[in-house]
Amino acid sequence: MMGSNSGQPQFIASTGNRSFSNAPLIQNADTNQIVVPDRKSWKNFFAYMGPGFLVSIAYIDPGNFETDLQAGAQYKYGLLWIILVASCAALVIQSLAANLGVVTGKHLAEHCRTEYPRGPNFVLWVLAEIAIVACDIPEVIGTAFALNMLFNIPVWIGVLLTGLSTLVLLALQQYGVRKLEFLIAFLVLTIAGCFFAEMNYAKPVASEVLDGLFVPQLKGNGATGLAISLLGAMVMPHNLFLHSALVLSRKIPRSVRGIKEACRFYMIESGFALMVAFLINISVISVSGAVCNSSNLNQEDQDSCEDLDLNKASFLLRNVLGSWSSKLFAVALLASGQSSTITGTYAGQYVMQGFLDLRLTPWIRNMLTRCLAIVPSLIVAIIGGSAGAGKLIIIASMILSFELPFALIPLLKFTSSKTKMGAYVNSIAVSAITWIIGSLIMGINIYYLMTNFIQLLLHNHWELVAVVFLGIFGFSGVAIYLAAIAYLVFRPNKEATQLLALTSENQHMVDDAGNTSMYCLPREDIVSMQLPQRRQTEDI
Repeated sequence: MMGSNSGQPQFIASTGNRSFSNAPLIQNADTNQIVVPDRKSWKNFFAYMGPGFLVSIAYIDPGNFETDLQAGAQYKYGLLWIILVASCAALVIQSLAANLGVVTGKHLAEHCRTEYPRGPNFVLWVLAEIAIVACDIPEVIGTAFALNMLFNIPVWIGVLLTGLSTLVLLALQQYGVRKLEFLIAFLVLTIAGCFFAEMNYAKPVASEVLDGLFVPQLKGNGATGLAISLLGAMVMPHNLFLHSALVLSRKIPRSVRGIKEACRFYMIESGFALMVAFLINISVISVSGAVCNSSNLNQEDQDSCEDLDLNKASFLLRNVLGSWSSKLFAVALLASGQSSTITGTYAGQYVMQGFLDLRLTPWIRNMLTRCLAIVPSLIVAIIGGSAGAGKLIIIASMILSFELPFALIPLLKFTSSKTKMGAYVNSIAVSAITWIIGSLIMGINIYYLMTNFIQLLLHNHWELVAVVFLGIFGFSGVAIYLAAIAYLVFRPNKEATQLLALTSENQHMVDDAGNTSMYCLPREDIVSMQLPQRRQTEDI
């Protein structure tokens, strides 16, 4: 069958003896490569584990911790329902991203390059890169806060030192990416366990927690903006590109049963990983809400709760960790930021390769993203200090929410297109649910933009000329935003030139020897962009 855009073959038919029908069609000497056995067994689930957990790291990064802490401190449990809705939406959306890669053999950025003209494709690439930088800003600030807590380094100097974390990260990966990810996950889960234990001391009222989870409410000034930040921190646009690409690193049996099994197991894995992230986020909000709204806080802790950020949050764990609370929280925060750097590097590689067919070595790619994230972080840290840096995390999360439609709409249109997905196209129910989710996200973003912009125009002391000029500029920007979304929604998809999925009419692929067992070979260009193991990988 036809190869991918990178020249790597997707399928090669075996012409050997029938007895080799269950073997991969191309043998690879790399024993670390994951091959899914061509048999019906629940044990196949372990071969699919990995992509969902790597993606879920982004749901417990410093940006999530910051927005969770502020949500609990300011609104107690009133915004818990945002986490529930965002987690459910993330499960559906991430599953669609995985399905797109499994069924078509191409990830989301590659589909955008082949689907859209050069101009819109370039704009989508720029927006995807901005989203990756916006995701990296909380990692930069979170790492700077961690260094401040550990070594009393000023935040702005810590921001500069985060540029070196790329080199440290790559050095540690010489011992194996899986070992590094296990260490990071262990540290992050450790701090999650501390928040779970702190809940026993804080004793949040169960009825109030359940009310916050299942009763939507936006009370108080700033609740809508913080809700958008929570949503942006949970459903990140770069994760859609990342997940659709990571699933291409497996050898999957190319049959109706094999494809359905891959889609099902990837959804189960994503569900389990997102459940862990959901519980962590719920525990952080609950502890922050219970402690900061307690009636027996001392004055110092009350002041911390009024302007709570990552640099002051360690006091929430004092009951569990005692005097070690600051140091251990800093270690977990440092681990959280560095683990998120891995996902940002992967996503940046896939976005650049998919939209532009351009690849960079991982450390160069990471340094470029990190430098772009350091500039605004450094300026804000110098001018606004710790509080200003914390507010920048909220702004970065809001940017992610505003950019989400430009990754979500193409994903929904591609997975709802029979010409691209064949027999695995979204059902009517799934399409309806996903479009409702997308419409709600876009609606709350537009509502927040318009209401705050109108308030800005009405409640200021500027000259009339300045107000008129700002109004024209602002409403033009909103009009362009809406026009871009409308273009993506109403533009018809092109006819597919090559359908890798098996359709209901063509359920088996038979080679010259009559074999019906086919393997979808892993994308070698995708595998080559994985961060380096102890042995050197040739750069493509």
